[in-house]
Amino acid sequence: MEISTVAVIGAGTMGRGIAQVAAVHGLTVRLVDTSEAVLQQAFQTIEHHLQRQLNKSLITLEQVEAARKRITCLTDIAAAVADVELVIEAVPEDPTLKGQLFAALDAQAPAHAILASNTSSISITWLGTRTRRPEQVIGMHFFNPVPVMRLVEIVRGLKTSQATFEAVAALAQRLDKVPVAVQDAPGFVSNRVLMPMINEAVYCVMEGVASVEDVDRVMQLGMAHPMGPLALADLIGLDVCLAILEVLHRELGEDKYRPCPLLRKMVAAGYLGRKTGRGFYEYPAA
Repeated sequence: MEISTVAVIGAGTMGRGIAQVAAVHGLTVRLVDTSEAVLQQAFQTIEHHLQRQLNKSLITLEQVEAARKRITCLTDIAAAVADVELVIEAVPEDPTLKGQLFAALDAQAPAHAILASNTSSISITWLGTRTRRPEQVIGMHFFNPVPVMRLVEIVRGLKTSQATFEAVAALAQRLDKVPVAVQDAPGFVSNRVLMPMINEAVYCVMEGVASVEDVDRVMQLGMAHPMGPLALADLIGLDVCLAILEVLHRELGEDKYRPCPLLRKMVAAGYLGRKTGRGFYEYPAA
């Protein structure tokens, strides 16, 4: 299937990044959120990032102007998905919310449309059961920051068809991403490996083994990681890390995935990382 129009549901960090990349690469984009204020902020952020790419000569002025024109911001989901070939869901990592959204999208999107989720841990097979088109439900897990990170995990649910997989993998390549095929399992590959490392780094801080800075320094200098696990957790969002660990712990039932109490405490306090200005580090307002 030729994909030319995509609806991105959720105008947060991931949704706006996905919308930007899709628009730059020639797709017509409907960016959807329930909040006009969030949509306005998202579009301003996209424009800022496009200008930065222009200043670095990564894209041309013509590409910037064309990308801006390809993005339409809407609060009406039904109107946004009425004539699309692909919907990419990028709402918060809440199974109930995502399940309800997929049921609504199934009723509102055209019968031929593919429904993709940017979930980082929730079962694609389960999301497919919320619809009457499980063969057209797939995971399309981008990484933050979307315009920079090239990996996309393409996650097959138990009923995802080969045609759906091929269409989404081809689109990922069109977006200058590298698609990696992953079977449906809690946390897929990326977060099943990454989150226990982040969780253990938080335990090291909670137990006084080393400071935040020194835990990160060990992993950067000793393991050649470009960013320490605690700084990375701040970038991802501590609430997102907690949600993923809870899925891993619940679905796999192993204590190695049990979220560190300090992580729970920080999320409860609203210290979510870069997006709130404070996590394991403090981030001055831009």
